[in-house]
This record gives sequence, structure tokens and C-alpha cells, in this order.
Amino acid sequence: MIIRTLGAGAGGGLPQWNCGCPQCRAARAGEIAAMTQSSLALSADGRAWVLLNASPDLRQQLAATPALHPRGLRDSPVAAVVLTNADVDHIAGLLSLREKTPFRLFATASTLTVLAENAVFAVLDPALVTPVAITLGQPFCPLPGLEITAYAVPGKVALYLEGPEVETRAMGEQTIGLRIVQGGRVLHYLPGCADLPDWLCDRLTEADLLLFDGTVWADDDMQRSGTGAKTGARMGHLAMSGPEGSLARLAGLTARRVYTHINNTNPVLLPGAPERAALFAAGWELAADGMEIVL
Repeated sequence: MIIRTLGAGAGGGLPQWNCGCPQCRAARAGEIAAMTQSSLALSADGRAWVLLNASPDLRQQLAATPALHPRGLRDSPVAAVVLTNADVDHIAGLLSLREKTPFRLFATASTLTVLAENAVFAVLDPALVTPVAITLGQPFCPLPGLEITAYAVPGKVALYLEGPEVETRAMGEQTIGLRIVQGGRVLHYLPGCADLPDWLCDRLTEADLLLFDGTVWADDDMQRSGTGAKTGARMGHLAMSGPEGSLARLAGLTARRVYTHINNTNPVLLPGAPERAALFAAGWELAADGMEIVL
């Protein structure tokens, strides 16, 4: 299984267009690497590829990845897209795939309904783009030899779908994790996750590779940085640190562990930060745009 990180950033990427936090300033100065928004590409053979989420930066990401360039006049190696939720930073890139090339679009029925109810996504020609509803717990194969099973993880609906009351750790089709198997090797992909109950920690013990939600270091990252009032929990993301954070809860895993979907305000992005040292000491890695792993 070939895993290529197209974008490792959370919504807005790094640097974020309107932010002057230390991490964004460092990225603009070229002192740390910039990040586009969260998306992953997978292949079982290096020829046909499936995208996990379609970020707003997808056009740029495809251009930066030679393996995803057209092989002929209109012969794209992108055969499918799988969505883990309906967040803007995971669906807006679909609009960059409107130029009359066929692919299959896998998502839960509720996410497909969100797309169908928004007229702008009608630019995806229904004669060419085939929506396929994911049933939780039932494996599907977006590419030959690549099996994916989706499962519900704690999370919330997309920001633009929120009502007066928001359940941030809801279980259902609004936020899913993906179990991906090829050649006996197992990848779990959870770019958004609001909690790690015991059953989920147990499920992840089988993973050879885990790509997990790295949005915030501490629940109050944005408040402490002065960039916003929302906590990580309110945004539907579990903090890395703390007794109930992902570092502690997943400490027993033997899998290779990589954080992705990293927010621009997360201090782990700064070299020399004690938070970054603690992350590495715990055996975790940070995803980066263009990172490739062969599993």
C-alpha cells in the first residue's frame, strides 16, 4: 500500500490567510514548511489512486504529485474519492474535479445528501461521477486489492450544518474512521476524532499504521494563542496532550503513529518547542505535505 500525504494541515492550512501567529509567521518566512489542507492519496499498485478527502487545495496538491498527473489527454490515475465527513476542508476540492473525468465518490448516505442538497456540487457531471453510499461496518473496494471499512467515531456535524445545540461527540455517519487493508497490512485513518473511548483504543491495536487527528496540542490552543475562542473539543477534535489526550490514550500502540490534520496554532509545528519534543519522545511523527509511506 502506497500512502501519500497530499495535505497535512487542518482547515485553512499553514500559513492561514488571516493569521499572524508564530507558526504562520514562521511558515511565511520559510523557517518551517507550509501545509495545505488535509487529504491523502492511496494506491495498491502505483497506477490507480484513491483520494481520502478532497481539500480546497486539491488542484495544487495534484499538481505537486507526479504520480497523480494525467497519463494521457484525459487519463487521470484518480479513480475514486472517499470522504470521512462533510467539512468544507474535506469536500471543497470536489469542485476542482468537475472537468468531465469519471470517478466514483464514496461517502456515507448523510454526507452524500449534504452534497446533493447543495446545488454547487451539481457541477460534478452525474453521468461521469458516480456516488456510492458507504454502509458503516461493510467493506468496499474503491480500487482492486484495496479494501476499506468505515466506522463511526465521536465527532460533530460540519460547522455550516450546526444548529443551536451541537453534540460534539455524536456517533453516526457525520464523522467516520477508515480501516484500510491491502496485502495483509492495516492502516487506520482518522483525521477527525473528538474522543478515544476504550472500544476505539482497542480497535486501533490492530493497526500497522495510524494516521490520527492532530488538530490541537491542548484543548485551549486557540484561546492561549489569542486567535479564537473555540476549544478543540468544541471544534470536534481531541487534544494530543493531557490524561485523556491521544498521546496518553494511545501510548500502548505498537503501530507507526503519525499526526495529521494539524492546525496552524498547534505549537508542535515549531522546531524547539517542548510540545514537539514531547510528541517525538512518545514515538509519534508529524505528517507533512508530500510525505510518502509504503506499508
